[in-house]
Amino acid sequence: MFTGLVQAVGQVERRGRALLVEGCSAFAPLQLGDSVAVDGVCLTVASLVGDGFLADVSEETLQRTTLGAKAAGGGSVNLEPALRLSDRLGGHLVSGHVDGIGEVVAVESLPQSWHLELRWRDADFGRYICDKASVAVNGISLTVAGCADAGARFWLAVIPHTWSVTALRDLQVGDEVNLEIDLLARYTERLISARGPQDKTPPISAAWLAEHGWG
Repeated sequence: MFTGLVQAVGQVERRGRALLVEGCSAFAPLQLGDSVAVDGVCLTVASLVGDGFLADVSEETLQRTTLGAKAAGGGSVNLEPALRLSDRLGGHLVSGHVDGIGEVVAVESLPQSWHLELRWRDADFGRYICDKASVAVNGISLTVAGCADAGARFWLAVIPHTWSVTALRDLQVGDEVNLEIDLLARYTERLISARGPQDKTPPISAAWLAEHGWG
């Protein structure tokens, strides 16, 4: 489990069937079996190499994320070690299990922030996006500033600090990013859809939320 607060920017490249991830000195020492989020993808340390590690990757991981393509070009990646129970949760709970790929639609420098606009490759994931929702972009915990097309297209206001200390600064229009939806949204949807005929729990509605202080 992770928080979406990046601790270092490293490099990734292919080494045979494995990935070599470098640039972990900011949160060293690593141990075999440790989990590290690499651009939002949870990888396991299989072998220690210099200031990084080798990680085995499955076909599923290479297909669902940008790591394969990025490793082929030796691209920069955001790095975060696994959350400890004693750590502060500064971002939001991030599992490191990427849901889908997003495409960069717009990047604009504003006086006090960076405007980053993204579009889901699979528009169905848009149902998990709403104003002020949390989303992990290449492993970075960010807040949705606005959305359109039923959430399939959304944008974020990235503060200068986050832009400067993460690999977001390298993004250009047309680039692809790893996206992970908020865990709370996923489990809430699952609980609601799993209601059976014997379930006597009142359904969640606008009236129910208002009655319980959420209105």
